[in-house]
Amino acid sequence: MAAAIDGVFPATLQELVKKSKVLVVGAGGIGCEVLKNLVLSGFTDIEIIDLDTIDLSNLNRQFLFHREHVGKSKARVARESALSFNPDAKITAHHDSVTSTDYGVNFFKKFHVVLSALDNRAARNHVNRMCLNADVPLIESGTSGYNGQVELIKRGLTQCYECTPKEKQRSFPGCTIRNTPSEPIHCIVWAKHLFNQLFGESVEDEDISPDAADPEAAEAKADGGGDAAAVDENKESESNGNVVRINTRQWAKDCAYDAGKLFNKFFNEDINYLLRMSNLWKSRKAPVPVQWDALLPDGAKEAAGVEFARQHHKVWTVEECAHVFANALKELSAAFLKLEGDDTLVWDKDEQAAMDFVAACANVRSHIFDIERKSRFEIKSMAGNIIPAIATTNAITAGISVMRALSVLQSKWEQCKAVYARLRLNGRNQFLVADAFFPAPNPNCYVCASDPAITLRIDTKRIQVKAFRDEVLIKALNMVNPDVTVEATGSIVISSEDGETECNEQKLLCDLNIVDGIILKCDDFFQSYELSIIISHFDAERDDALFEVIADKSQLQPKQQQQEKPEDKEEAKEEPSSRKRAANGKDSTDDGPSTSKRSRPTEIEDNDDMMMMIVLLWRTSRIKLIRLSALQRIN
Repeated sequence: MAAAIDGVFPATLQELVKKSKVLVVGAGGIGCEVLKNLVLSGFTDIEIIDLDTIDLSNLNRQFLFHREHVGKSKARVARESALSFNPDAKITAHHDSVTSTDYGVNFFKKFHVVLSALDNRAARNHVNRMCLNADVPLIESGTSGYNGQVELIKRGLTQCYECTPKEKQRSFPGCTIRNTPSEPIHCIVWAKHLFNQLFGESVEDEDISPDAADPEAAEAKADGGGDAAAVDENKESESNGNVVRINTRQWAKDCAYDAGKLFNKFFNEDINYLLRMSNLWKSRKAPVPVQWDALLPDGAKEAAGVEFARQHHKVWTVEECAHVFANALKELSAAFLKLEGDDTLVWDKDEQAAMDFVAACANVRSHIFDIERKSRFEIKSMAGNIIPAIATTNAITAGISVMRALSVLQSKWEQCKAVYARLRLNGRNQFLVADAFFPAPNPNCYVCASDPAITLRIDTKRIQVKAFRDEVLIKALNMVNPDVTVEATGSIVISSEDGETECNEQKLLCDLNIVDGIILKCDDFFQSYELSIIISHFDAERDDALFEVIADKSQLQPKQQQQEKPEDKEEAKEEPSSRKRAANGKDSTDDGPSTSKRSRPTEIEDNDDMMMMIVLLWRTSRIKLIRLSALQRIN
């Protein structure tokens, strides 16, 4: 290990590495690489936390896991694998959610640095708040396809993760897509994968069928009998007992793309197979399979399918989806069979049959899992921006994360500026580019500001207290167990104590005299987070959202007040929500934080360590040694 060898690190850093306690949050693509890098660097006191279990699709990029680990805890298996690099390291694994009340501010205070390798915004927001309150430096990292970034979050020095709004995420675990969808987008992703399996460029990770390698599936088959054999009609067994899938595309071709057979396979037989995995449905509502003949006893009618497909803004019934499915399947299969050699169709949301196929399949699957169905128009807008995880990007990002952690331990903050990894080289032949400065904390941030406050535009005549708690406080503002009181009267609206304010849940906000101008005081004891909410009532139209969170009061000004005089325009350009206060107390007018869609990385002078990493990682990707990250190669 690097820190165990004199001369690899400066003596001071060597001691810091040996004595530091590090928390890794997330044991997925980036987390596996981070843990490996930490152990190889010589860190010996590490804790890692992750709630997920290992899915077969993880194995192409999460290299601490192997096939025999499928179904097991990511955190625990990552620990076991990492200990093979250094058996003397002390690694504690937590198979749990980081948002659990077992991991409060005092838990985070134990660590010298926290490295976040999470894949969802709610958990990132929570870790951000924990680290701010514990005053522990946070190394936040993330990837999106070939792009990656690493940034430091430190109270009083940098912007926090929530200083500006983030773009909506489009990344989902494979097991969620195949086995346990809970949102419309999960079903849309599944439908796109099905299109590719039948007609497009198929990828093994995009298999839409229940996974036979899953331990729960194996258990189900052991108890299964004849039904399991029927479900596995497109699978064969080798003499060694392994299950081998027959190509779904070939099976569909052998069936002559019969709409009824394909429909029953994907929406009846595969669903029945999932139902046999009883462990999946102990805390979830079980799916309800559908049968082709039950939906369309007289078969599909082409004219009906064409007519329904034209209704872009209507939410189709399941029967209508079946008609559209049959028509789209007929058109796509005819086009596919005309192709020569290994040519495939490419899914395009603007291609009628392809879009109809995905919309119909997504809605049928949504119906099966009791998920809200969407119109074709809505599905079209959601179906893009599904970005795969790239192993080399994870390795690069993890390497930079650990290098930044080394700088944090030495308090070399100037060496901790955000770094961006990009697919293409910039004008200076770099694909790793660092910011020139730290974006200062946003004085309007409702998390890290000295007196956090927001204005909430909300229809108090239509929102009930329960919806206010669940949709606004928990989902939108990412609280865990909020308490809410009215500032003027001190009356309790919402209590985190069970049953104390249950009588308020079905009441409208206006019934409790929470109307325009009222200030609510919100307190999440678990997160050590307090927030003032200024209520701004509006009468929402039929299709309007019932609430909108506004962190900048200037957005509430009437339009006539926003019309400035010509001589005020230049000054006004420097005033708005993007205005920030720098660490020295002076105003700064940068365009936003490193995570903002608006920001652009600014080049700085070359750093020898960084350039060495660029060269080594470039070679790594070229020769496909994906498992070696930047830090390992340098050491």
